[in-house]
Amino acid sequence: MTDRHFDLPRYLAILPQFKTLQSAQLQRLAEGCQLRRVARGQMVFRVGDPCPEFHVTVTGQVKLFALSAAGQEKVIELAGPGMSFAEATLFLGGPHRVNAQALMETLLLAVNRQVLLDEIARNPCFALHMLDGLSRHLHGLMDDVQAYTLHSGLRRVVDYLLREFAVGCAGAATVALPVSKATIALRLSLTPEYFSRVLHQLEGAGMIQVDKRMIRIPDLARLRRHGESAGDASVTSLPVRSKAGTRAQRHMPPHMSAAAHAIL
Repeated sequence: MTDRHFDLPRYLAILPQFKTLQSAQLQRLAEGCQLRRVARGQMVFRVGDPCPEFHVTVTGQVKLFALSAAGQEKVIELAGPGMSFAEATLFLGGPHRVNAQALMETLLLAVNRQVLLDEIARNPCFALHMLDGLSRHLHGLMDDVQAYTLHSGLRRVVDYLLREFAVGCAGAATVALPVSKATIALRLSLTPEYFSRVLHQLEGAGMIQVDKRMIRIPDLARLRRHGESAGDASVTSLPVRSKAGTRAQRHMPPHMSAAAHAIL
C-alpha cells in the first residue's frame, strides 16, 4: 500500500501521546500530519533549522546527534519505530538544537505545531498526555546521564541489551541490534572498539552469542546479575569458555514496527 493510503488516524491512535483521543480528534490531528520518506544518510533537520513540527518514526531509524567544534559526534538518541522526537523544541518555539539523520530508509510522520496547539486548546486533558510523554523522555535522558557518569562500560552494554526486558524476566532471548555497533557505541558514550571488546568478553564468558547484529542471550537473569555486579568498576577479564549453542534465531520486528507495517 502506498503512503497515500496510509491510515493516519488509525496509526495516531496507537501512539502513547494520542491513544486517549476520540475519532473526531484523531481525524483533525491527522489533517495536520504529513508522511515523509527519508533516504539513508539524509538529514531530517540540522542545528539552527526552524521547528514547525515534531516527528514520529513509523519505520526505520533516526539518529539524533550533536557535533563538537572539533567535529566529534555524540549520539543523543536513536529513534526507532513508534518513537517521537523534537516535541520539546516545538513547544519552546525555537530552532533545533541537535541534528537528525536517517540511518536507513525511513518513513516519518510529521505533526504540525499549529494543529497540535489547536487541539490542545480544544482539549486541555490532551496537554497532560503530551506532558506525560515529555516527562518520560526527560527521565530517560536523566537515566542516560546517570549511566554515563556512574556505570562502567560493561554495565552500560548489558543494560542496553536488556532494555526491552523487565527486571525479573528469565529464560533465553534474542536481541537484534537496530543499527551498527559503532552507532550504538556512540549512543552509550563508548568507543566502537571498546564496545566490540565488551561484546567479545561477554561472549567468551558464555553470557551472549553474537551473530552479526543478532545477539542471543541464553539466560537473561544471569546476564543482568553480571551487569549489576560490574558496578562502577572498569571492565576486567572475564572467564572464557568455548563457544557453544546454535546460531541466533531471527525474530519479529518490534511491535510498533509490526503495527506500522500492518497499517501500510
